[in-house]
Amino acid sequence: MRIAILAFLLLTLAACSKVTPENYDKLELGMTWQEVVQLLGEPDRCEAVLNAKSCTWQEGERKITVRFIGDQVVLFSSEGL
Repeated sequence: MRIAILAFLLLTLAACSKVTPENYDKLELGMTWQEVVQLLGEPDRCEAVLNAKSCTWQEGERKITVRFIGDQVVLFSSEGL
């Protein structure tokens, strides 16, 4: 019974994942900060220099990094998807 509950919880958590190839494919240059947050949720960390910001969403080995200038996406990349 414990194994069944654990398996259910793991599947539920995996279903809630935002760091997926499908969501990465939805990213587009020129998207706004708000559009990216609606897609991926709040980032795990951001680093800002002047008017540029680089934010990372990470779940285990999977990672999506999005770079913004002002409020718009100018570059994005992924690892482990």
